[in-house]
Amino acid sequence: MSVVPMQNMHVNANFKEVQLRKVKAGQAAKLTADFYGSSVIFHGRVVGIAGGTGSAFAIIPAQNATGNWIKVVQRLPVRIELDPEELKLHPLQVGLSMQVDIDVSDYKK
Repeated sequence: MSVVPMQNMHVNANFKEVQLRKVKAGQAAKLTADFYGSSVIFHGRVVGIAGGTGSAFAIIPAQNATGNWIKVVQRLPVRIELDPEELKLHPLQVGLSMQVDIDVSDYKK
């Protein structure tokens, strides 16, 4: 059983590792939920990037019968906090699909 505080929800957005070059904590994000369609836009902030991919913690690693590793594009969870006021107007449920767009325009090398 999981206890999820509905007033402080966040999204774990799984991005390909090559999509994360300019992503950092504090950046703004816009999200749409399939549940509401594109007419409802949620706003949030990147809180952080997970310490590893799901496969890094898998019980059975991705390798073939010869022992060679298979190159699979990995995805890293990016945690995005959502605006609590928007959640009051349009509540979300755990497990919904969302589209996420992170504003990386403030990225500096």
